[in-house]
Amino acid sequence: MNFAKAERISLKLHPELNERWVQELIASDPNILGLGALVLRDKERTQPRAGRLDLLLQHAETKRRYEVEVQLGPTDETHIIRTIEYWDIERKRYPQYEHCAVLVAEDITSRFLNVVSLFNGAIPLIALQMQALKVGDHTTLVFTKVMDEMSRGLVDEDEDAEATPADRSYWEKQGTKVTVQLADQLLSMVREIDASLELKYNKFYIGLWRSGQPFNFVIFRPKKKHIRVEIRLPRTEEVDAKVEQSGIEVLDYDETYQSYRLSVVADDLVKHRDLLMELLRAAYQGRM
Repeated sequence: MNFAKAERISLKLHPELNERWVQELIASDPNILGLGALVLRDKERTQPRAGRLDLLLQHAETKRRYEVEVQLGPTDETHIIRTIEYWDIERKRYPQYEHCAVLVAEDITSRFLNVVSLFNGAIPLIALQMQALKVGDHTTLVFTKVMDEMSRGLVDEDEDAEATPADRSYWEKQGTKVTVQLADQLLSMVREIDASLELKYNKFYIGLWRSGQPFNFVIFRPKKKHIRVEIRLPRTEEVDAKVEQSGIEVLDYDETYQSYRLSVVADDLVKHRDLLMELLRAAYQGRM
């Protein structure tokens, strides 16, 4: 096998390759960014009183959108500001989607990485360092994720002695014994997946407990006439369709905790048991 040494080149100083060339490459195959199965929604997207967004990408299955700003050479203050500004405009214009800002540059210095990291957590932000490499007569781009968005934990997954505990009687007073008993039936279902799971009563929800630690891939909130079941799963059109067609009442999808919030009554545990088990199993496997 022949070895060919790659030569790193500067796109900013290159006489022919420019930012438009980079944009066209990403637009033709967004997967080269390494952010998953993305499709192009728009490029050079006009922003009200704020210039043009380089690329708007969207995950092929979910409603997650990526606002991508490309800069040749090192990143600077204006690049960071543009990236965040365009992200903010798009999320306000289209709140039905999740949005993530993506900053792409040939050189992301430690100084600016520190600055950008200050926004992370408050703003979903990804920084990609782009390298242009010449191998023989060919040029390729390599994207390296130097900062990922801060992942949100499960609901109270860091719960410990500081959590506000409750007990079964507390929830029976808040709702009814009947809806609290639905939590027992749901526990029996999740125990078919993992026999070690137990209910953990807290003042704001009933979670799951495994080996002395929270394991909240699903949580329960008993109400007067139903129990609210919050199943942590990425939103997809397939799951949306299955839940809607089943007849289970869907309250909404919680984007913050990536959870389907369902209003469940006793009949649902019989009529729609197979679907509920499928969702619970997928959420459990996603946690593993």
